[in-house]
Amino acid sequence: MNSRERILAAIHHIQPDCIPVDLGATPSTGISVVAYRNLINHLGMGHLPNKVYDVIQEVTQPEMELLDHFGVDVLDIGREFNTAPDYWQELELISGTPALYPKWFNPVRQPDGSWHAPGKTGEMIGKMPQGAAFFDQLIFPYRDGYPDNYEGLGREMSRVIWGGFGFTPYDWIDETGFWQMLREKTLALRQKTDKALLLGVGCNLFEWGTFLRRIDNFLTDLYLEPENVHKLMDELMQRHIDFLGKVCEAVGDIVDILKFGDDLGTNTGPFIPNETYREFFLPRHKQLCEFVKAHSKAHTMLHCCGGIYELIPDLIEAGFEILNPIQINAINMEPKRLKLEFGRELTFWGGGINTQSVLNRATPAEVKKHVTENLEAFSPGGGFVFNTVHNILSEVPPQNIVAMFEAVREFGG
Repeated sequence: MNSRERILAAIHHIQPDCIPVDLGATPSTGISVVAYRNLINHLGMGHLPNKVYDVIQEVTQPEMELLDHFGVDVLDIGREFNTAPDYWQELELISGTPALYPKWFNPVRQPDGSWHAPGKTGEMIGKMPQGAAFFDQLIFPYRDGYPDNYEGLGREMSRVIWGGFGFTPYDWIDETGFWQMLREKTLALRQKTDKALLLGVGCNLFEWGTFLRRIDNFLTDLYLEPENVHKLMDELMQRHIDFLGKVCEAVGDIVDILKFGDDLGTNTGPFIPNETYREFFLPRHKQLCEFVKAHSKAHTMLHCCGGIYELIPDLIEAGFEILNPIQINAINMEPKRLKLEFGRELTFWGGGINTQSVLNRATPAEVKKHVTENLEAFSPGGGFVFNTVHNILSEVPPQNIVAMFEAVREFGG
């Protein structure tokens, strides 16, 4: 099989010739700027540039030489938009790690050593404290209450770091001819690679509630202000469906996976019970998935962190075919359990290694043992793409990353 066939076989629950692999196809399946620098130096690939395309999480876009070295099978379409040298500028936000950042990103060093970054409105919308490795959100536009109308919703969303610091390709979305450009670059990428192609579309619902209102307020709103929550969700859905229509028209026939996002879980279980999910989010998630299936050939992925075991049947009902990142260290998220109960209906994209306490702390031998055990649980019958539990963070030794991929290669099909 080639890479695209391998990924699609897994999604269709057909045993592929070997384990499909992802690294960096999304901003939650990637590698931090520090870990990437250490890895390429360890591998003798120090000539490769270190391009931070997710400035919030300080996540790097892996170069093709590294992806091919590890046998990665899937690519983010956005990488085709930032190939020109003048797209990038060199900055050193994390001490000792100079890297390339998009030129539209212009953080300002503060007297206390932190970095503040302006958004599209000119306001400082993100802050990275001294010694930290990612940016925190500074502005919660609806923190003090819901607006009377949503005429200004787009502007308020741009004041949130997740809307103000666009990931490629959407940092180009205001350019004339963007959607035609998206199609042309996707076609070009598809013609020069046999890797599967993935495009993030966001369309978050629960998370936009937390971004706009702040998480403590929004969680109580679900019980105390349900009418306001429904109105906000309806406004978001109008924007999301319009956006998905443009995505599907541009690339719906040539992209393999569309990735949605909504973090619904914590280490100790879901943020909300099933009845709350069913009231506010299930019908809307279902509408999003049905739209994609009616207007494209793409498969639907949901990025959803945490212990979401109780919600998985509802997510399947909503129409999500793929879940990521499969936080196996969270409650009730044991690989064998998930595979037994949901393996016929879902593709597990992730769960290959615990990044909280194994990849960063174990020995290479312990890493390989852990990875092999997870492969034995998840891989039979397809329905699995290897990836870590979320991004590889700064403290991960490069030897452990190498051991992780060695374990996948040695495991085979």
